[in-house]
Amino acid sequence: MTFKGQQVIQQWYRQKNWQQFPFQQEMETAYLSGYSGLLNAPTGSGKTFALFLPFLAGFINQHPDTYTTQKNNGLLMLWITPLRALTNDIRKAMQEACDEIGLPWHIATRTGDTPAAEKQALKKKLPEVLLTTPESLHLMLAQKEYPKMFAGLQVVVIDEWHELLGTKRGVQVELGLSKLKVLAAGNRERGAGNENKTAWKNSDSNLAPRSPGLEPDSPNLRTPLRIWGISATIGNLEQAAEVLLGNDFPPGRIKMVRANLDKKLDIRSIMPENVENYSWAGHIGLKLLPEVMEIVARSKTTLIFTNTRSQSEIWYHAILDNYPEYAGIMAMHHGSLDNELRNWVEQALHAEALKLVVCTSSLDLGVDFRPVDTVVQVGSPKGVARFMQRAGRSGHHPGAVSRAYFVPTHSLELLEGAALKEAIRKGIFESRDPMLLTMDVLIQYMVTLAVSDGFRAEELFEEIKTTYAFADLTRNEFGQLLDFITTGGKTLAQYDEFLKVEVENGLYKVNSRRVAMRHRLSIGTITSDLSIRVKWLSGGSLGTIEESFISRLKPGNTFWFAGRSLEFIRVKEMTAYVKKSNSTKGIIPSWNGGRMPLSSQLAAVFRDKLDEVAHGVEKDEEVIALKPLFDLQQQLSHLPQSHEFLIESFKSREGHHLLFYPFEGRLVHEGMASLLAFRISKIKPASFSIAMNDYGFELLTDEDVPIEQVLEDAGFFSIDNLLDDIQHSLNANEMARRRFRDIAHIGGLVFTGYPGQPVKNRHLQASTSLLFEVFSEYEPNNLLVRQAYNEALAFQLEEFRLRAALQRIATQNIILKTIERPTPFAFPIMVDSLGRERLTTETLEERIAKMARNYGAEGFAEPAERKIRKPGVTRKKGF
Repeated sequence: MTFKGQQVIQQWYRQKNWQQFPFQQEMETAYLSGYSGLLNAPTGSGKTFALFLPFLAGFINQHPDTYTTQKNNGLLMLWITPLRALTNDIRKAMQEACDEIGLPWHIATRTGDTPAAEKQALKKKLPEVLLTTPESLHLMLAQKEYPKMFAGLQVVVIDEWHELLGTKRGVQVELGLSKLKVLAAGNRERGAGNENKTAWKNSDSNLAPRSPGLEPDSPNLRTPLRIWGISATIGNLEQAAEVLLGNDFPPGRIKMVRANLDKKLDIRSIMPENVENYSWAGHIGLKLLPEVMEIVARSKTTLIFTNTRSQSEIWYHAILDNYPEYAGIMAMHHGSLDNELRNWVEQALHAEALKLVVCTSSLDLGVDFRPVDTVVQVGSPKGVARFMQRAGRSGHHPGAVSRAYFVPTHSLELLEGAALKEAIRKGIFESRDPMLLTMDVLIQYMVTLAVSDGFRAEELFEEIKTTYAFADLTRNEFGQLLDFITTGGKTLAQYDEFLKVEVENGLYKVNSRRVAMRHRLSIGTITSDLSIRVKWLSGGSLGTIEESFISRLKPGNTFWFAGRSLEFIRVKEMTAYVKKSNSTKGIIPSWNGGRMPLSSQLAAVFRDKLDEVAHGVEKDEEVIALKPLFDLQQQLSHLPQSHEFLIESFKSREGHHLLFYPFEGRLVHEGMASLLAFRISKIKPASFSIAMNDYGFELLTDEDVPIEQVLEDAGFFSIDNLLDDIQHSLNANEMARRRFRDIAHIGGLVFTGYPGQPVKNRHLQASTSLLFEVFSEYEPNNLLVRQAYNEALAFQLEEFRLRAALQRIATQNIILKTIERPTPFAFPIMVDSLGRERLTTETLEERIAKMARNYGAEGFAEPAERKIRKPGVTRKKGF
């Protein structure tokens, strides 16, 4: 049976001259039958309308004769996105659809960018559809009488759920949904009676709950709150749905809808003209700028993705320096630029006014830029899913080809390019492991509810237990958290600062206006170094830069930011004032957290590719191009096969070098290097200097290491006593202390300041360090301290991957090679070692060149700076 809603939607598709994909039809049926679940669809496939239009159909079914006059219905749909930038495009598309269908609805957004006046207006009158972020959802839950806002809520959609899963923002979403489900259950009970509620809870049917004689898509059907997630392909989609819906959701009410579209991908690696002379090390990739610009010239609109904000600034500067004709038709987009600048870039892309944008992950997600027909990825994205997401920015509409080019920044990255293409062909994608028992997020949520209408402990405990993140929360742990927010716990009871929540007749509530205001300003889980706003001396904002960078500048210094050459004037009230500089030279800001490790899935495919090389298989163009490098590796040392583990040893003026090649990623190598150094020192006491990259790591010591004797020890690569050895080999306290800074911020132990009056970064670090020391000494079982240690193991060392890597190595044949000079595998690691702390007056470029000469590897290191000139073009003054 087809109802009015489906007829209206089908007519709308015909008017647009569009055709419904099978997955959109399946999504419509699932939604109108009352299911919740996960929609798995690639970017540019029409996934937004796949969920939005069935929702409209459901409303029209409920009001078949009056839907064109149904105004002021209250909030019916809540659409949560991870990026504020996504809300504008989605809102416009939804509003246009409503207007064309004849629904007199208002679609609105509520994010951190929403003006205060609009936020106040939303409190008085909510739209039918509200697009928001996890943080803004929790701010809504912090308002008085918040249940009234959600009284008529029918569906919650979590867009780009794969980006939130495995983060604390994802846990925020889980907690928010747990509350919305309870509110919806209460509304349903009041509206339909206990009988319907019980029938739903006990239903094992594949059909939606219904009154006698009604079909699943009946317009009069009453169903519980629907919850849908939209996710790109990841390795654990079923678990992603389970995390989203919680552990109390009836299995029979869950659907997984897969698009299964054959998205056309055209992925190519940009090959250096002479791989033998291409850099063995580096991360910028400017040697291939001429080849990249040839691709840009042939394309309509191109996005050049870099992995860091600093890299985007460097590429933007280099392009303007060498291709000045692109001034005015090129822009830059990254998260530290002012919001107005980013919005202008996005609008200019839509208007086809830009030919080229250099960007970072700020343009990774679902913003729809149809003019973009080419994507260039500079350097390895370190993950298959990340590369697919970026490749999907081109050809961002159904049936179009996504064209992406991979630019290696050093020779071995070409093999990563081959591994990327192989992983995509085989459908190998990374999993997003959910975060568990994040007590800092839970503390923040509990105070959020106490700030609004308050909560009762037993009821809240039962709600929280329905989430995946806190399914294993014990009553004792919950009791500790209650004690913490009311009395400061065992350690902080004497300090009024930590006595936030009061208990009145069993109701936990915040009565202090000061506490409530400071808490609302602190809601969120995104933490970073303190940022300083950069403004023109004459007025106007450019964006933000971390305090640590600005503090190193002196008045008159020149630096590049937002694609401009700037002269630093002064800092006043956490704002850096600048003016335009005509200097063509200047330092480029660096931001913390830029270097990403190789994902476990991409690392595994990389090792498979290396095994093919070792067996002489040369089916990929990247492998064929790298043959001279692999031949040299084999000549100087060895090419390891899948059942072999290579260790290289040599002596230089610096000392005795040991190089190990697990090919497991930087973070795993950091932990493994320290672990093995500790185990060696138990056989022969020694001090080691450590360097690592994504392919291996180096142990450098002054004294000869009896490596043959060490390898005879069966426990050298063993996982026995692994955690104890990690604790002894690494400064676990310092690692946990660093994690605790963010935990203290999220959990409300420190206040970062009022708008325009932030607390200085060094003061925050001192406060969190003091709290960590106090807890460690007087309350060693403190839940937040325990969380800090767990996070250090899981995220800083990737302990699970480290354990798996050691188990793999223990089954392999050890190949120990004594070499005369650094091999192609070794040289990049040794270049990384130049970052070790040491006193020197030489630049990094000079030290790399000297090392290359000393070891006979001239030409294989990328200079820190270079000039690339296009023949016949000179740089114009100003841009």
